[in-house]
Amino acid sequence: MAATAASPDAPAAQSSEPGATLPLPVLYGVFLVSGFAALVYQVVWQRGLFALYGVDIASTTTVVSAFMLGLGVGSWIGGRLAANPKRSALLWFAGFELGIGAFGWVSLPLIAAVGQFTAGASGPATFALTFGLVVVPTSMMGATLPLLVSHAVRQLNNVGKSVGMLYFVNTLGSAAAAVLTAVVLLRALGVAQTVTIAVACNVLAGLTILAAWAISRRAS
Repeated sequence: MAATAASPDAPAAQSSEPGATLPLPVLYGVFLVSGFAALVYQVVWQRGLFALYGVDIASTTTVVSAFMLGLGVGSWIGGRLAANPKRSALLWFAGFELGIGAFGWVSLPLIAAVGQFTAGASGPATFALTFGLVVVPTSMMGATLPLLVSHAVRQLNNVGKSVGMLYFVNTLGSAAAAVLTAVVLLRALGVAQTVTIAVACNVLAGLTILAAWAISRRAS
């Protein structure tokens, strides 16, 4: 059940999270950048995996299923972490963003190495290894939404608005990435530099949250 929305005339909401009250525009901007990076990775990693396993119904199902399973696992993990108000959802979010960036930095040679290792493997083995490859970064991606929703709800006291706005900005970033990656970035920069842009987005998102959290903590 959604909580009652805060009055527009009320003072800025205070988060019950330890040591942090961040402006919502900062959260929205960071999550837009996070969504942009996630879709860049999905396009590039799918392209790399398709290059290894071919583009047919079986390989497409394997890759997409591995991504979706990872996101689902991450969403569950993020929800569990966010359920405890004593945990800092913002610090977990920042850590996951930096972790995604670290994986992204080594992802292309890792995909190539896994492709060589799985050459000629059976369908189930290919699925298991593909899932194993992407489950860590996609789980971290999936965890980010419930973590930020948890923080935003504590500020707004409005579940619907918190979920709606964060989902909107994240989807907006993802949509922009889907178009720009396929139409501009891969053609103009190539795969490696495109991934570097996504890594930079993750690092920017993580460090922005850490800096804003530190400033808020110092001010309180």
